Amino acid sequence: MTLISKNWRGILFCLAIAIPSYLLGNQFPIIGGPVIAIVGGMILAIFIKNRNTLNDGVKYTSKKILQYAVILLGFGMNLEVVLQTGKQSLPIIICTIATSLIIAYILHRVLVIPQKISTLIGVGSSICGGSAIAATAPVIDANEEEVAQAISVIFLFNVIAALIFPMLGAAIGFSTTSGDAFGVFAGTAVNDTSSVTAAASTWDSMYHLGSQTLDKAVIVKLTRTLAIIPITAFLALRRAKNTEVKNGEKISLKKVFPFFILFFIATSLVTTIATSAGVSQEVFTPLKTLSKFFIIMAMGAIGFNTDIVKLVKSGGKPILLGMSCWIGITAVSLGMQYIMNIW
Repeated sequence: MTLISKNWRGILFCLAIAIPSYLLGNQFPIIGGPVIAIVGGMILAIFIKNRNTLNDGVKYTSKKILQYAVILLGFGMNLEVVLQTGKQSLPIIICTIATSLIIAYILHRVLVIPQKISTLIGVGSSICGGSAIAATAPVIDANEEEVAQAISVIFLFNVIAALIFPMLGAAIGFSTTSGDAFGVFAGTAVNDTSSVTAAASTWDSMYHLGSQTLDKAVIVKLTRTLAIIPITAFLALRRAKNTEVKNGEKISLKKVFPFFILFFIATSLVTTIATSAGVSQEVFTPLKTLSKFFIIMAMGAIGFNTDIVKLVKSGGKPILLGMSCWIGITAVSLGMQYIMNIW
């Protein structure tokens, strides 16, 4: 009861941001609901000065509801189908993820970019954009401004990719009679799911392929999403070790381990077992939709707690980092596909 009385105003406020953001995101999928919610939250923060009654609920939304969103994300994962169909793209996925993380680490050191922002951009670029950032932020204890910075950078290159990748695919000679090559490219080189579907759908429309490209791209993208599990576990171990070294005292892994990721695995297993037993995948659609809506709610909360002036002033280096990760991932994806004779 105390939890409700403390948080309901802030949660309701975030809900009020999320509803129009969700609807607008459906109308403009290249931009997406999360980015609209962050911008909406930032704008409202300029005008709302007295936040005392909202702070607890906004903080709860940005932390806990974000974790609930990741858990519900598992209901969209049929592990059997993902692993079976996605194994062709697995070498490409591993190489692109490694490329992004290595670039993020090098530029973090060379350009002196804060470690948490570098980690969020590296993980968001390499795995699945906003969902990966949502999963990683609680593990590394990133604050709202760091999350907003990372989401903004990912959004920028999502839009660019969705707009230019179909033209790039045509220019370099991807097959126009099959969606396989461009589907693998979109699924491995575009950051966020909304932009993956936008780019793949554009290719299908350009060459009258029905949903061939979209189906392939989504499966590849879901395979990438599974990388959330080992990445967050590694980051938790690293945080525990670094904290122990810094403070000179033993830190329990239990305090920093992302237990919500275990629930993400559990919900994925529920979907896998249920669909194997004959339950339609459509049964889980409302839960997948709720996951996306919770992410939008959390992004609204994060935007509301972000200093927009500071965000703009500190944006140069993170954008350069995001661009470097994006170019590296694109080049490696194309190179691996060429080596593997996918195109």
